[in-house]
Amino acid sequence: MPEVQYHRDGDIAVLTIDNPPVNAIAQAIRAGLVAAIARLESDPAARAAVVIGAGGTFVAGADIKEFGKPAQPPALPDALDLVEAATKPIICAIAGNALGGGLEIALACHWRVATPKARLGLPEVTLGILPGAGGTQRLPRLIGAEQALEMILSGKPISGSAGHGLGLIDVLAEGDLRAAALALARQVVAENRPIRRSRDGVAEADPALFQQVLARNARKWQGLKAPFKIVDAVRLATQGGFRAGLAFERQAFLDCVTSPESRAQRHIFFAERAAQKIPGLGDAKARPIGRAAVVGAGTMGIGIAMALANAGIPVALLETNEDALARGVAQMAAQYRISVERGSSRADQAARAQALITPATDDGALAAADIAIEAVFEDMDVKRQVFTRLDRAMKPGAILATNTSTLDIDAIAAATTRPEAVVGTHFFSPAQIMRLLEAVRGRHSAPETIATVMALAKTLGKVAVLSGNADGFIGNRILQRYGDEADMMLEEGATPWQVDEALIGFGLPMGIFRMRDLAGLDVAWRIRQGRAARGLPVPPRQSAIPDLLCEAGRFGQKSGAGFYRYDGRNALPDPEVVAHCQAAAAARGTASQVPSAADMVDRVLCAMVNSGAELLAEGVALRASDIDVVYVYGYGFPVYRGGPMFWAEQQGLSVVLDKIRGFHARYGAGWAPAPLLVERAASGRWDGG
Repeated sequence: MPEVQYHRDGDIAVLTIDNPPVNAIAQAIRAGLVAAIARLESDPAARAAVVIGAGGTFVAGADIKEFGKPAQPPALPDALDLVEAATKPIICAIAGNALGGGLEIALACHWRVATPKARLGLPEVTLGILPGAGGTQRLPRLIGAEQALEMILSGKPISGSAGHGLGLIDVLAEGDLRAAALALARQVVAENRPIRRSRDGVAEADPALFQQVLARNARKWQGLKAPFKIVDAVRLATQGGFRAGLAFERQAFLDCVTSPESRAQRHIFFAERAAQKIPGLGDAKARPIGRAAVVGAGTMGIGIAMALANAGIPVALLETNEDALARGVAQMAAQYRISVERGSSRADQAARAQALITPATDDGALAAADIAIEAVFEDMDVKRQVFTRLDRAMKPGAILATNTSTLDIDAIAAATTRPEAVVGTHFFSPAQIMRLLEAVRGRHSAPETIATVMALAKTLGKVAVLSGNADGFIGNRILQRYGDEADMMLEEGATPWQVDEALIGFGLPMGIFRMRDLAGLDVAWRIRQGRAARGLPVPPRQSAIPDLLCEAGRFGQKSGAGFYRYDGRNALPDPEVVAHCQAAAAARGTASQVPSAADMVDRVLCAMVNSGAELLAEGVALRASDIDVVYVYGYGFPVYRGGPMFWAEQQGLSVVLDKIRGFHARYGAGWAPAPLLVERAASGRWDGG
């Protein structure tokens, strides 16, 4: 059966795009559209046409199987020129997704009908590219430049109802979509309406709009190319000259699609999807989560409760102390108030979510929960006590999850009679905002337990990566290693602000020392103390500087001083920190030799990569790309660099290995090259290909 089917419903031709599961725009679709338009023009019995997708959806965008391969004609812009130039009216019928090239097909049609819940969007910017088949030229001519910029730059889809309000959708189909589209086609024919082509519209905008958008986003777009090209393309749309605008858009698309930034962003796109494929689960099905509980009303606990409630899941928020519970509830209310004031949520949405959270001090509130997520003090004895309580209070089949960031899942599970139901759910702060969730599989975690947590993450709008049960899991294990290296730079005479400046220059949103101050230095201090209490070895390149700061009461931003001194939220250099660094250097006998900015960046990144290779060899991380997803979504690694493991492949694994060998010769213990890196350096690929 052809990918674009042509048949008639009376005097209306129906063109059905059929490429399951999402009707992606493969070469056969493009060729099929060209052939269908030619047939429409030559069919004397057809007076108009309806373009519709099979399978309850329209077109979800480009066929990802064609990414990176030579383009096969016809190109989508050429096919859409034929659609728009057709002499018979063409109505686009949209259900499900009309994304990327799918929305560009709709824009080339003459009228658009959509269901209220249809999803319309141009998400190309998230792949480091811009729409390449007229999206930047046709959309502004339909809905205005300002609204078009918002849609294209955010990459976020809007609903059919919202599209109707903007003028993108002509008719909302409350009932049968096909019938509504056929009815509009017959009405257009009966009334002999002139064909409306998007290219003939006028894209109006205040010329100052574009400079305002650039000024507002310049910092956020550091290292990216596509957003700047999008602004230029939409500006051209407001200056007339449809063909000139199309030519600019196409060249900009080609420039972006071959750029290192786009390659990195496409890598993360595929890596995010690969992370959802968990070997060993067999046919395990996720259990439904109708109700949840969160134990602990501190910062992490209320953030997790908000994440659940924001997704529509009723939550019991437990705390043993009434005063602590009241403080948590007040903090949560303040967070919702701030989200409304900033425009990140509507007042009615915030109110509905807040109403789903029930504060409680009695374990009886756990009885109805399908999952309980523990978010208490990072102490093994405390967590084991909590899990013994959870085991007693929760119903059979319920999942017991821990938000620990470093502790042994199996030791926690041993405090229960249901270790198969115990799993790690390491949220990142603020939990209601950060997208990453490290799901940690214990020795006894059942496949259904893992499947349920991965599905829950998706419900919460998060990206889940499965980690094995190891100290620090994926993210914090690597963070400890490169954090230790950054601390050693301070012993050598660098300042925290010099190291942070070098890392920001690479593309990190903030340097490691500013990030640690924000998280709280006392958290890692307690973890180090716990490691010592459990008899775990001290890493060979671990400096005493963080401990010295904590012993001086410098816990970071919350205490007004850490690696920096704070005036409100403003981080200021502090000579007192330099004195602590010098004291640590003297105690260890570290030679003073301030590294260059390039050396700082190389040492941090190579430490990440070497540690990542160890995690792969140990099976803690399933794939190198999983590590990249963790670092992009959890630690602010610039998406246009693709993550530390992708960065290493782009540099050349052999090049990175040579640098690590050089550091090993200079600094000794702690820099031994990971055997897996040595093994894969020849092929240059983590997968050994």
